[in-house]
Amino acid sequence: MEETKPFNISKQLVKVAFERVKANRGTYGIDEQSIADFEENLKDNLYKIWNRMSSGTYFPKPVKAVAIPKKNGGARTLGIPTVEDRVAQMVAKMYFEPKVEKIFYEDSYGYRPNKSAIQAIGVLRERCWRKDWVIDFDIKGLFDNIRHDYLIEMVKRHTDEKWVILYVERWLKTPFKMQDGTIMERTAGTPQGGVISPVLANLFMHYVFDDYMSKEFPNINWVRYADDGCLNCVSLKQAKYMIKVLDKRFELFGLELNLSKTKIVYCKDDDRKGSYENISLDFLGYTFKPRGAKNKYGKYFTSFLPGMSGKAQKTIRKEVRSWKLQIKVDKTLEDISRMFNSKIQGWINYYTHYYKSEIYDTLKYINRCLTKWVRSKYKKKNSRRKAVNWLTGIAKREPKLFAQWKFGILPTA
Repeated sequence: MEETKPFNISKQLVKVAFERVKANRGTYGIDEQSIADFEENLKDNLYKIWNRMSSGTYFPKPVKAVAIPKKNGGARTLGIPTVEDRVAQMVAKMYFEPKVEKIFYEDSYGYRPNKSAIQAIGVLRERCWRKDWVIDFDIKGLFDNIRHDYLIEMVKRHTDEKWVILYVERWLKTPFKMQDGTIMERTAGTPQGGVISPVLANLFMHYVFDDYMSKEFPNINWVRYADDGCLNCVSLKQAKYMIKVLDKRFELFGLELNLSKTKIVYCKDDDRKGSYENISLDFLGYTFKPRGAKNKYGKYFTSFLPGMSGKAQKTIRKEVRSWKLQIKVDKTLEDISRMFNSKIQGWINYYTHYYKSEIYDTLKYINRCLTKWVRSKYKKKNSRRKAVNWLTGIAKREPKLFAQWKFGILPTA
């Protein structure tokens, strides 16, 4: 006899959900069960999830709280669910996301299928050429402050699946287990790190900001990536007015516009003669500011353009220092390539879409760290010149060994 359950959830979908969670990798939750551990008894574990979700008896475990340092100081709390909870969230996401995706706006780019940060940067770049002013707005702790009551009402608008609503409520209320072992109850927010959190945050911001802007201010362009957003305005007066509007709007929904980080920027270039205190903004790892450019006729001019931000450069250097290459003398150059090259390639892929020369110094810094490794490992190459010559020889013979070599940045003295 076929099992009858209160909720009709496909067993096949649970299997697909696991494959997606596995592809995303990620660390273990409070039960310390890794994806590999979960897979050892895969059939039973997936049946358990399906059985509990279908019968309404699925309750998530507390979420492991991990403090992640922010680029601009302070820390944000990342919530890491257990593997089984990530699979369950993925099941709900696969049911729910297609229903809300079709109502989301073109200019919302964060955590959406076939959307990227680079697309958002490209759109903002073109709009800054057309309008003189831009607001770079910042929301205080979006993921921590989303009101549960409003969010559940929004979820109900887009699904009749009672189990999706039931489990979203349970996930929202799931407590954090802090690093010292204490349990912290949650009354607001959807934890960063949860599988379903990005789509829930996008739904919340759709009603709070995207839909509101599109209906109330159809002539003002905006672009949003999760909690990072920009508005392009025709005048300073309009920009100041819109900050007041946003401040009130966010407050209505329990959010706070971070006025100390929200700023109005003048998109200065050769054609814009006026002046203003802010002529640069940071958005998604890129700094927009007046930069030298060359037109198709070879004439130089100043344009308002994005390039890799100074903050991003500092962050990468800090990460490269944390690799401690000079003490990895037991490793071969091939080992080091295997350990770090995909990371370097990722940086090159992201930061060379616009004004790619901004990444050159960072890539040269990686080469200098490799030179230090050569000097530590090979006593006969302990002078900088010898180490560089040896490394340059390899870079020319095997340019694919490191992404910066393939890109054309070779070691130099």
